[in-house]
Amino acid sequence: MRPSLPTLGEPPKRRRFGSVLLVSLIVGGAAGGVYWWKKRTGALPLQPPPVAAVAPDAGTVAAVAPAPPPAPVDPLVAAGLARASVKIEGPLETALVQAAGPGVGPALAQVVTRSLVWWVAVPNEILRGDTLELLYQPREGEEPLVHAVRFMSNKTGQTHRAYRFQAPGDTQPRFYLPNGEELELRLESSPMDDYEQVTSLLRDGRRHKGVDFKAPVGTPVKAPFTAVIKRKNWNFSGNGNCLELEELGGKRRRALFLHLSELPRELKPGTRLSAGQVIAASGNSGRSFAPHLHYQLMTQDDRVLDPFDSHRTWRRTLSGEQRSALEAEIRRLDSLLSPPVAGN
Repeated sequence: MRPSLPTLGEPPKRRRFGSVLLVSLIVGGAAGGVYWWKKRTGALPLQPPPVAAVAPDAGTVAAVAPAPPPAPVDPLVAAGLARASVKIEGPLETALVQAAGPGVGPALAQVVTRSLVWWVAVPNEILRGDTLELLYQPREGEEPLVHAVRFMSNKTGQTHRAYRFQAPGDTQPRFYLPNGEELELRLESSPMDDYEQVTSLLRDGRRHKGVDFKAPVGTPVKAPFTAVIKRKNWNFSGNGNCLELEELGGKRRRALFLHLSELPRELKPGTRLSAGQVIAASGNSGRSFAPHLHYQLMTQDDRVLDPFDSHRTWRRTLSGEQRSALEAEIRRLDSLLSPPVAGN
């Protein structure tokens, strides 16, 4: 009988963990070697170390929100100006007091009248329903300074505009129309060549007997015609330093100059003067509230004459270069005025 073969049974099961671990070690070692080589040769950028998170109660600084944009600046405030816009339903002063306040309104009415008087008779031709817009500069202890005037007149049926502007090369600012002409008429054979503004006229409703020229102290004053000095420094408390001239020949007019600077001793009654001769300088003497010249014309029988009727008149027009500068200033001031009134 053949002996039985020994029973082999099922083949033993292999443990795969050892193989996997071995393969992992080999692959990991290879990858580590590659990383070390790239880092050493610069092929791999260095990464910043991770920032450890800090709990809020450990002194973390909270992120600062961006600052809000600054509030827009009012262009009027930036320019140092104020605006008044009124529809006239009564006295001009009343309307401007309501618009600008009692501290500014009365003086503002007087100042703007100096422009209006070249367009209409004041106050009779300022009518109910007229519209007035102003740009002005309030000044502590001084009258406000008007920079732009826009006036829609029911009397003329027009919108009148004027702008304060100092032309390149000029020593004084003046008011100009949009076409480059001065607002004010000038006098031929005027007692002053250089002044800022005519601040009083016989037709401005103030019942003033002369024309006032606003000018710095020391501005030259000239004889308007060939004349002789009739008197000097009378009624000094009111007139200040003053002269009266009597025309030689012609119309025999009399010319009074008030509020002058101190007069030289050699100017005496009987002194003969030529037309256009500098005879004095403007001042602020006597009952005067600001530097100016009071110029008054009279007949031999004491009748008051309007210099703008007695003298020939003319208007100066700006040159091309000066006109360009005026147009730029008009654009600036118009941008600060309220929109044009209805009907323009």
